[in-house]
Amino acid sequence: MACKNQPQDGNPTPCSSSPEPGNPPGARALLSVAAFNGVMHTVLDNNPGVDASMADRIVVEALKFVHAASLFPTVRIAPTREVDEGWHALILHTYMYASLCSRLGRTVHHYPERPDASRHDPNVITRTMALIEQAGYTPDAELWTGRRSRSSRLPPTARTPRSPVGAARSTPPTAPPAAAVNRLDSLPT
Repeated sequence: MACKNQPQDGNPTPCSSSPEPGNPPGARALLSVAAFNGVMHTVLDNNPGVDASMADRIVVEALKFVHAASLFPTVRIAPTREVDEGWHALILHTYMYASLCSRLGRTVHHYPERPDASRHDPNVITRTMALIEQAGYTPDAELWTGRRSRSSRLPPTARTPRSPVGAARSTPPTAPPAAAVNRLDSLPT
């Protein structure tokens, strides 16, 4: 579904009506228990030293992020390093991720970016958290603000770069970007 009449006042409205913004199911409900556990184990496998409780929280925040990105496709948002680990784990489960995006009404693409001071946006995390709230979720402040104890941080062996992570852009499943090589959004659900 295409977004129309997006306000320019910094308070975008959701583009999709399903699930209904403001009253979505819990983020975990976006995946089956088996799919959620598979993604959580991918986070665990890729991040030695992260415990199951933290991996669970990371995947939940990644689901909130993807849902918000699907609802507000015209707004530039980005995950934190920790949440990006969960997003990467979701994307690695390609069929499940394509099905999730289809149910959300659009494919949320990951556009990795190398650090570049000219693109620095000091408000991107605040904006991302606000859109997660507009989508009806409460962001896990510890994973979004960086205010966490040393023991809850990702270990130095985590594969995600320490620099700013890629941005999210979403497209309706029927209109992938022309440059897309893999047309995952055309897979059956």
